[in-house]
Amino acid sequence: MVRKELINLLEKNILLFAKLSERINRDMISFGDYSRQQAQFLIRLYLGGRVRLKDLAAREFLPAPNLCAAFRKMERDGLVLRTVDENDRRNTWYSVTDRGVALATRFIEMFHNAISTIFKDIDKNDEEELIKSFKTMNGILTKMENKNA
Repeated sequence: MVRKELINLLEKNILLFAKLSERINRDMISFGDYSRQQAQFLIRLYLGGRVRLKDLAAREFLPAPNLCAAFRKMERDGLVLRTVDENDRRNTWYSVTDRGVALATRFIEMFHNAISTIFKDIDKNDEEELIKSFKTMNGILTKMENKNA
């Protein structure tokens, strides 16, 4: 019975977070000439650092060709640098350029501001309870991720 309750609560929370995320991305953040997916990939690449395409694809649960297509415009615009590994030409490395760092940090700042706006009127006790709950949840999910990595 506990597992069923866990699954139901997780399902409800995933849907609520998805709705909240959609609201933030649709109403509060301007990605300019880039799709939301491209902006998210740029942020993840910025936060994760230089990475091989195949490792990034595995981390994002996407086929490598899809990532190539998503990065193509950003590469042309000087946001992402693609280099072929000289020791193993099958490997392609991606990193964020200085211009890409500036844009990624701007997207992150917009995201933080949007979250602040959404929670600006939250009751102090509710905020403290959410913080406590999120810390617990993050700890458990991190353990699960590390165990399955």
